[in-house]
Amino acid sequence: MNIYFSPCPNDTFVFHAAVNKLVEAPDLEVTYADIDITNNLAVKPDAPEIMKISFAALPYVLDDYALIPCGGALGRGCGPLVLSNQSTSPADLKGKRVAVPSEKSTAYLLFRLWAAQQVPGGVGEIVVMPFHEIMPAVRDGKIDAGLVIHEARFTYQEYGLSLVSDLGNWWESDTGLPIPLGAIIARRSLDLTSIENWVRESVRYAWKNPEESQNYVMEHAQEMSPDVAKAHIELYVNEFTENLGDDGFAAVEALLGRAAKEGLVPSFDLNKLRY
Repeated sequence: MNIYFSPCPNDTFVFHAAVNKLVEAPDLEVTYADIDITNNLAVKPDAPEIMKISFAALPYVLDDYALIPCGGALGRGCGPLVLSNQSTSPADLKGKRVAVPSEKSTAYLLFRLWAAQQVPGGVGEIVVMPFHEIMPAVRDGKIDAGLVIHEARFTYQEYGLSLVSDLGNWWESDTGLPIPLGAIIARRSLDLTSIENWVRESVRYAWKNPEESQNYVMEHAQEMSPDVAKAHIELYVNEFTENLGDDGFAAVEALLGRAAKEGLVPSFDLNKLRY
C-alpha cells in the first residue's frame, strides 16, 4: 500500500510503528514528501492510496478521499507564524511580498482569513517556496514577510526575525476551537475502518515506546536537533492525533465552512468529512 507523509518528526513518530510492522498493518511503501507536494498530488488521477495533506486541501479531494479521524495534526498553541525582519505591525504588510509554504495549505488559508481582518488594503505578491527556505529569505531581505510552520516556531529568533502574528492564537481567540493543520486521507475504495485502526494503534505504540522511534525520527529530521525534534512531537502529536473527536471535527467544519463561505475553497458537503 502506498503512503505519502512528510519527513517531519510528528509524522515519522506517528507512523514509525506501522511502517516497521510493530503493529498490525499492511506492507507500506513510504514516500517522504513536503506538504506542498502532497496537496497538489492529491488531485491527480494517479495519487497515492494514503497520504498526509493540509486540511485546507480537503475540499478539493473529498469525492475520492475520506478523512481518517486520527494520525493528523490538530491542536492548540501550534499554529503558523507570520514573521518579518523589520516590523511587527500587520498593517505594514500592505502591498508587501509574503512567502508561504503552499497555496493549498491550512497555514495559507488561515493567513488569508487573518489578513482580511488585519491588513487593510491587503498584502501584495504571494510567493510559494519550501518552508525551510522561508526564514532565510526573510532574513536576507528577498521577501518582506514569511508564513512559517513546524519547527520554525522554535527557531525563528535565531534568524533575527520578529513575530507579526501567531495565527493559531488568533484562530483560537476568534473561534474558541483548536486549529486543524494536517489530515490523513485514504481512498474511499479502501477498507477505511481498518486503516483508521492501524493508524491509531501506531500512534498509541509511539506514545508507549517513544525511545523506539528516535533513530527513525532523527534520520528524516532534516538536520534538526534532538531537542527541537522532541518539542516538535510534543506540540503536534496530541489527543487529536489519536482521535479527532467532536472538538476536532467542529474545528475542521468551522475552518473549511468559513473558507468556503468566503470563496477561498470550493463548496462541498460537510457531511463528507465523516465517512
